[in-house]
Amino acid sequence: MSEWAMSTLSVKSEGVEETVSLGRLLGEALNPGDVVALVGPLGAGKTYFAKGVAQGLGVEDTGAVVSPSFVLVREHRGRVHLRHVDAYRLKHAGELVELGAEELFDESAVALVEWADRFPEGTIPAAIEVQLAHAGVSRREITLVARGSRGEELVKAVRSGLGR
Repeated sequence: MSEWAMSTLSVKSEGVEETVSLGRLLGEALNPGDVVALVGPLGAGKTYFAKGVAQGLGVEDTGAVVSPSFVLVREHRGRVHLRHVDAYRLKHAGELVELGAEELFDESAVALVEWADRFPEGTIPAAIEVQLAHAGVSRREITLVARGSRGEELVKAVRSGLGR
């Protein structure tokens, strides 16, 4: 665990619905300018978690929240706009800059970055990292890791929403 990790929350998800629900709790707490880093292997539930975040942000057509692998960035309108970034095909941090990192991570929307671990720590200015791991066929272990004081607030809000 990195030195910036202050607070964590680990949750076991029994299926897609619980993964989406946890994402929704986080989405409800997010504000414009927040950045969420999603980390996990293929099929771990990153896109389902992203759908939940979109629900929490008030995105009406969450069916349109799909892995943006081939277009790299998809924008969704909601109470707070969502920029859904997929870094899977990016090879180095310079490509993120070429995509317009300054605009991706500005104060006008929430940025959610799948495959954020493909870049050196600090490249993506995330307030919170969400680690998803397989724990069975449909079960997942989801860990929220705070990055700084804003991340602390987000972990606390999700913990409160879970009643823990």
